Amino acid sequence: MTTEPSRVRQLRVIVEAEDYDAAVTFYRDVLGMPELIAYAEGGDDRVSILDAGRATLEIANPVHKAVIDRVEGVSEESPRIRLAFEVDDSAAVTDELDAAGARVVAPPTLTPWKSLNARLSAPAGLQITLFQETVDAEERAGLPGFDTDESR
Repeated sequence: MTTEPSRVRQLRVIVEAEDYDAAVTFYRDVLGMPELIAYAEGGDDRVSILDAGRATLEIANPVHKAVIDRVEGVSEESPRIRLAFEVDDSAAVTDELDAAGARVVAPPTLTPWKSLNARLSAPAGLQITLFQETVDAEERAGLPGFDTDESR
């Protein structure tokens, strides 16, 4: 893995939500992503920028996408793009989001990489994964299937 600083300062995912109020309530108030700033130019024009903590871009080939779906217990076809949120207690947050209107696609499941992952269909047409790390990064790196070889 690289130790060079990233030229990118922030990853911002922009999602069009037909039901703006429901989406903001779900992600800001229920999931707990604080609002950094909101803009409006009048009329129905509104946007809210929510703090999602540290951002990463996970790029998976189709075979790995299928592996993730399988180990997370997902039986329906997942979209090419989904959002994943690291939380402290994926089971509790799954219950909260389910009660707030998300549909549980797969309940919290312990993956081979020792994350407790749940998959939900959420407002704004997004499929999301909630994941809770149960081991530290050093222990995870020693698990079978972890390849951090940069020489490829």
